[in-house]
Amino acid sequence: MNDETKYALKKVGFYTAVFTAAVWIVIPIIISFLYAFTSKADYYDPTKIIPTSFTSEYVHTILFTLGAWDGIKNSVIVAVLTIIISFILGVPAGYSIAKYVFPGKDHIKLSIVALRMFPIPVMAIPLLVLYIDLHLADTLIGVALAHTAMALPFVVLITSSIFAGVSKEYEEAAMVFGLTRFGSFRKITLPLALPGLAAAAMFTFVMSWNEVFVASILTLNNRTLPAQILSIMAGSSGGAAPDYYKFAAAFIMTLPAMLFILFARRYLVTMWGITLK
Repeated sequence: MNDETKYALKKVGFYTAVFTAAVWIVIPIIISFLYAFTSKADYYDPTKIIPTSFTSEYVHTILFTLGAWDGIKNSVIVAVLTIIISFILGVPAGYSIAKYVFPGKDHIKLSIVALRMFPIPVMAIPLLVLYIDLHLADTLIGVALAHTAMALPFVVLITSSIFAGVSKEYEEAAMVFGLTRFGSFRKITLPLALPGLAAAAMFTFVMSWNEVFVASILTLNNRTLPAQILSIMAGSSGGAAPDYYKFAAAFIMTLPAMLFILFARRYLVTMWGITLK
C-alpha cells in the first residue's frame, strides 16, 4: 500500500468520524426542535415519521403560562453574575499561578482541582442551612455564588494556562518603557489573553445555564430555567408530563444556549483575528 492510498484512507476515516460525531449531536437537536412544534395528533400517529401539522401551543404554554420565561431571565442574570464573580476572583488567581513562583504553588493547583471531588448532593443540606442563615436562600445572587463555587476552579486553571502562554518578555519590555506591573497587565497581557478569557466565559455561562440541582435546592420562587423546567415536568401528572411538552421544554432549554454560543463564537473568532494582527 503506497503513501497516497494510506493518506486517502486516513482522510476518509477522519471525515467519517467527523460526520458520525456531527450526526450524533445534530439529530437529537433536530428531533427536539421538530417535535416541540408537532401537533398532538401527528405526534401519536404511528404512520407519520415526519409531522405535517404544527403548533406553538406547547412552547407558548411552558413559556408564559407555566413561567419558563421568568426562568430564562433568571438564568441569564445568574449566568452573567457567575461570569463576573468568577473572573473577579479567578483571573488574579490564574495570573498569580502563571507568573509567580511561590512555596506550595503545585499543592494549590492540586487543591483547586480537588475541590471538584466532593459530590454536590452531599453538601446540599448544609449549603441550604447556611443560605437560610445568611438570608441568601431563594435569591439569584445566592445561586450565582453557588455556581461560582463550581466554576471557579476551572476558571483559575484555564486562565492560568492562558496567562502562562503569554511571554513575560512583553510585560518586561512594557515596564522598561515606564508602565507599572498592573499597567503592563492591562495594556499588554490582557488584550493578548482576551480570546482565551472569552472561551473561559463561554464555558462558565454554559455550566451555569445547564446546572439544575443547586438551583432547585436553593430556590423556590426565583428559579432558573433548568430548575423551572424540572418543576414544571415534575408537577405535571406526578412527573409523567406528555412527551410533546418534554420536547417543547428541550427546545426552550437548548435554543438560548445555542444562540449564545453562536454569537460568542463569532465574537471569539473576530477577536482572535484582531489579537493575532
